[in-house]
Amino acid sequence: MAISTKGFGAYDVRGLYPEDVNEELAYRVGRSFVKLFNAKKVAVGCDIRLSGPSMIEALTKGLTEAGCDVIDIGMCGTEMIYFATAHLKTDGGIMVTASHNPKSYNGMKLVKKEARPISSDTGLKDIEKECVEGDFGPLDVTPGKVEKIDISDEYIDHLLTYVDVSKLKPLKIVCNTGNGAAGPIIEKLEKKLPFKMEKVFIEPDGNFPNGVPNPILQENREATAKVVKETGADVGIAWDGDFDRCFLFDEKGGFIEGYYMVGFLSQAFLSKSKGEKVIYDPRLTWNTIEIADELGGTPIMCKSGHAFIKDKMRQENAIYGGEMSAHHYFRDFSYCDSGMIPWLLVLEILSETGKSLSSLVAERMDKYPVSGEINSKVADAKAVIERIEAKYGPSGVVTKVDGLSVEYDNWRFNLRMSNTEPVIRLNVETRQDKELLKEKTEELLQEIRA
Repeated sequence: MAISTKGFGAYDVRGLYPEDVNEELAYRVGRSFVKLFNAKKVAVGCDIRLSGPSMIEALTKGLTEAGCDVIDIGMCGTEMIYFATAHLKTDGGIMVTASHNPKSYNGMKLVKKEARPISSDTGLKDIEKECVEGDFGPLDVTPGKVEKIDISDEYIDHLLTYVDVSKLKPLKIVCNTGNGAAGPIIEKLEKKLPFKMEKVFIEPDGNFPNGVPNPILQENREATAKVVKETGADVGIAWDGDFDRCFLFDEKGGFIEGYYMVGFLSQAFLSKSKGEKVIYDPRLTWNTIEIADELGGTPIMCKSGHAFIKDKMRQENAIYGGEMSAHHYFRDFSYCDSGMIPWLLVLEILSETGKSLSSLVAERMDKYPVSGEINSKVADAKAVIERIEAKYGPSGVVTKVDGLSVEYDNWRFNLRMSNTEPVIRLNVETRQDKELLKEKTEELLQEIRA
């Protein structure tokens, strides 16, 4: 098989199978991982994609031929590899997944000891180079052993430490796993929780018979919203394929934006642990800052992107970190992101307050209405941002933690360039002023697209 480096990105390996990502590449990643990180034991697993088993077999061959023992946890979610790596104290973990990408894709997410991320700045570029230039001939080492382990019970026990199960009410919830890897975990959690679960597309199936499991896509939301309305459920939850992200729907079937989830989860932790730090990204900020301040916490801004958030959380010993893109990170989960912990915490808040999710969100949306992220294709993104800064910067407060943020008394905006395409992403928010939000969003879009 031909080797391509097209799949290597900033944070993971991901591309079309078998053109960009294939068994030969997986084998070479295994060999390279051991060489570069001196790994003696590595945890591996895969999501539900049809090429997953053969990719795992090739990856395992590469690892063991280099003298590394392998713990194979089977079909799982990405966060279970993070958990296994930290819990079993391995030298690293490799998850074979293409997350929310279409059926024709596969890839790999890699972590070092303690589930520390491997990105382009911390070893992924070195793996890429080794995969192309390395010597993959026979090695004079004793081959590693392979052990298959089911870690799901220990993982579920850990998830349940984030909530007081005795205080949870018998809420009715819709669980849409999109035929992804979350199904078996939901089935096991159901036995330990008081919730009445209505399960949708629960069977893992790499053919994706009901569409790609990516609930952030508008066309994929209706499947969950419809069942919520039909069954009178209190909450709907949908996951992507490797379930490192979850998306919530209120009792009316309304989709909850990730920004407000960051506020909810900050509240969940700070109401129990006074004085802790929470990390947030610069795209939308005021809601999170206010909640943290009111509960005696310390909100800290960080550039978006999982490697940046995880590093900042470790530096600050933050209890929680959240991005509006629906990635949520937890100190007690090795500073890693999880798609299972967030909804448990939100349902605990619903159980304790007795309020509906829509009413809780409405309060925050009224206080801090947002534009939602709006993408604009431009010829020269850098020039556009410079032009916007020249016009808006002098009369506002400018920060450049991630792209350009400009803040005024009653409204603010963030403008960021895409890493992969000629696109600019705009987010606008105001203080309790929907008319101002509409006016400034339109004004900025005209400037951007001029």
